Amino acid sequence: MALPKIETCFSPSLLHLYDIKKSIVVIIDVFRATSTIAAALDNGAKQIIPIDSVEKCIEMGLTSSNAITAGERDGKVAPGLEHGNSPLEYETDFIKGKTLLFTTTNGTRLLHMCGEASEIISGSFLNLGAVCDYLKSQQKDVLLACASWKDRYNLEDSLFAGAVYDQIGEYFEMNCDSTRAAHHLYKAAKNDLYGFIQDSSHFHRLSKFGLQYDMEYCCKINKHNVLVRYMDGKLVIAP
Repeated sequence: MALPKIETCFSPSLLHLYDIKKSIVVIIDVFRATSTIAAALDNGAKQIIPIDSVEKCIEMGLTSSNAITAGERDGKVAPGLEHGNSPLEYETDFIKGKTLLFTTTNGTRLLHMCGEASEIISGSFLNLGAVCDYLKSQQKDVLLACASWKDRYNLEDSLFAGAVYDQIGEYFEMNCDSTRAAHHLYKAAKNDLYGFIQDSSHFHRLSKFGLQYDMEYCCKINKHNVLVRYMDGKLVIAP
């Protein structure tokens, strides 16, 4: 029996090169959207609605009950939104039972680009184990889709793709140099992930806003180990 294939897309601008209709697509935006998504849901958020524009997010916030608007543009809280894109903002006593209306520079944009996928899940180091267990159990083709930074390659999302392959690669067919490169990168970084990731453009970009602890938190393996699925326009913990 042929094994399912696993591939890695390093940028949304390359997504058109992949046939995702029969694939599980893993949306990866380590700094910080998919990390925030895992943390908020694990801490009790009812659901997260990913939105592709700040304006639409604000508009939905005016008509949604028990919901908060959140997200960023260029790493900072976008004007008009109530909260930002930090996994540390969404502790249980704040987020439990609420709907998060969420828009980000890279992650939510990529998610909306993947509408043709067989299935969409959200991946970060915070829920690495849950992602790997699910992909292994489903035995379907997988695309590890990196949100990157405004279509430009970034280090942290590639490291996560490499971590996934490191854990479950034996269950898949792989003939993809992007996945090979991501895996080699992860093997070099795995013993000091946070230290390695500090030499990256996004780390330097977000450090200007004093967000180093955010990024250190995003490197905590399985801190919020829940499987997050995109279903009916919402991100929820899989039943």
